[in-house]
Amino acid sequence: MKVRHALIAAAALAFAGVAVAAPQCTDAPESEWMGEDAMQQQLKDQGYQIDRFVVTDTNCYEIYGEDKDGVKVEIYFNPVNGEVVEEHRND
Repeated sequence: MKVRHALIAAAALAFAGVAVAAPQCTDAPESEWMGEDAMQQQLKDQGYQIDRFVVTDTNCYEIYGEDKDGVKVEIYFNPVNGEVVEEHRND
């Protein structure tokens, strides 16, 4: 029984770490956000290839894809102004 509780606690901590990993991008209401289609088009115009576009629970637009140089990226954007909040590259 103690092993089961330890496993449950370990799993809870692992998921808590994932939830904390995403940045908070804005506190602005969604009515002030750039539309999802407009944001995706802006990114495509900048040379991004978008494999997945996500609206996070932390008020970000997040993409998984490639930049104009073909480098795999995961990027969090402020949905109000389109600024990069956090970027992960797989060079």
